[in-house]
Amino acid sequence: MKTIADIQEEIISEFSLLDGDQEMTVLYIMELGQKLPDMDDNKKREDNIVKGCQSKVWLSAHLESDKIYFEADSNTAITKGLVSLLLRIFSGQSPDNILSADLNFMSKIGMERFIGTQRSNGFAAMIKQIKMYALAFKTKMEVKS
Repeated sequence: MKTIADIQEEIISEFSLLDGDQEMTVLYIMELGQKLPDMDDNKKREDNIVKGCQSKVWLSAHLESDKIYFEADSNTAITKGLVSLLLRIFSGQSPDNILSADLNFMSKIGMERFIGTQRSNGFAAMIKQIKMYALAFKTKMEVKS
């Protein structure tokens, strides 16, 4: 199982190949979004919408063998690409790993240069939602044991 740090390093190295080219980077992010598996329409409901995102982002999670698996979708291509990066990092990790994760890939790939303030706020909201799921599952697991 790859660690969160390992996955971030992979992402940083993929983006470094684009050499800071803004247009190529945006296209690459959109391409990542296209590869995201479709989310069931029944999960695209109000209680799965990430608050604080300008575009619509749906995020759901389930616990399987003490690991959290996420599903997400968005109504815009770039946002879908951004959320796919987060799913790649966090899906399949334990609640503790998610809660203690130090996310540094955004600054290392210079994300703020090509996504703008509103998307940055939305991205922060997605991370917050993922950590809320992790906290909820961690609490459930502690109550059970």
